[in-house]
Amino acid sequence: MMKVAIIDYGAGNLRSAAKAFERIGREEGMDIAVDITGDADLVAAADRLVLPGDGAFADCMRGLAAIDGMAEALEEAVIRRARPFLGVCVGMQLMAERGLEFGECAGLGWIGGQVEALPVIEGGPQLPHMGWNDFTHIAAHPVLAGMGPGDHAYFVHSYHFRAADPAHVLADVEFSSPVSEISGGPVTAIIGRDNIIGTQFHPEKSQATGLRLLKNFLHWNP
Repeated sequence: MMKVAIIDYGAGNLRSAAKAFERIGREEGMDIAVDITGDADLVAAADRLVLPGDGAFADCMRGLAAIDGMAEALEEAVIRRARPFLGVCVGMQLMAERGLEFGECAGLGWIGGQVEALPVIEGGPQLPHMGWNDFTHIAAHPVLAGMGPGDHAYFVHSYHFRAADPAHVLADVEFSSPVSEISGGPVTAIIGRDNIIGTQFHPEKSQATGLRLLKNFLHWNP
């Protein structure tokens, strides 16, 4: 049985993510157990880990740090044992070296770069970046199989991951608005390396695109 741990640290829409994985497991005929858990031992023993996140970067980091043994469990499972890991929204951002939301805060440091505010441009798109956006670029990757430019996903955020190495950016979208012809430039939509991947958008809210990504994640063997 495949054990999927959705990490509960007080941030994120956990139940909707769990239901999406459970649905895919049934449709694919997979023997999986999806646990929403804040237990560090269960996280360390999981076959796949999902870190959701809503709210401010520093608050989410404090939430993780407040759970006894959680930081160590994540390091053990993801970095040393190379278990497949998916970060969602702020859960993706926490993989950065630091976040600059309401001051500087250290992140997990798994992918070089920082999380900074989306640009504010006079006459351009307004914050937050909210709604459906099409991918303008998407890399070849097992978790992104069957996805391509023009597919769309649902975003809600005001900060974005600026990666130090462009090779770690697996997909981006244009920061745009239907009421403005001025673009805010490209925004990282998916980031990853080795056994870790993260989405700025919410897969569980992104209909066919999101469900395809989650299905690919369950089948992924990095």
